[in-house]
Amino acid sequence: MSLFGPLLHAWVKLRIALLRGEGLTVADDCRFHGVPAFGSEPYLITIGKHVAIAANVTFITHDGGTHVFREQERYKDVIKYGRIKVLDNCVLGYGATILPGVTIGPNSVVGAGAVVTRSVPPNVLAAGNPAKPVMTINQYAEWSLASTPSYDVQEYLTDKRSVLEKITVKGAARAEPK
Repeated sequence: MSLFGPLLHAWVKLRIALLRGEGLTVADDCRFHGVPAFGSEPYLITIGKHVAIAANVTFITHDGGTHVFREQERYKDVIKYGRIKVLDNCVLGYGATILPGVTIGPNSVVGAGAVVTRSVPPNVLAAGNPAKPVMTINQYAEWSLASTPSYDVQEYLTDKRSVLEKITVKGAARAEPK
């Protein structure tokens, strides 16, 4: 068994604990696959219950673009910040970027690589750049069920790698629903 997994898990727990000390609000039952980038204002971020966050997710709570014109007298006091809220039972996919002022509605999924510039309604899968609702969670569940191959559940529980190597073909395109 690799030591890397437990060390990474311990590092994530420590980093989240330190960020809580800086004001990050996050429920105890959230799952982190790596430490997201919470930026310089973690106290502007709230993460609800039963949220899973993949690696390389970035939370941006301010608009640094104001740097371009803040030296002009008219704009010297301009600042742009926004709270970010991820409500209960959500998943944020690998590499997603969440911008200031965004709320992710409950029971929603943000796809890998999505750039979320506006709030995501409840019960949807949102994806793209900029992220937009693609389908409802019920449609996503049905699509996922339809694209699930036949496999031995007990074998999967005891030897996940072997099962995944059997049911996937190297270099094959993403599975489409039946």
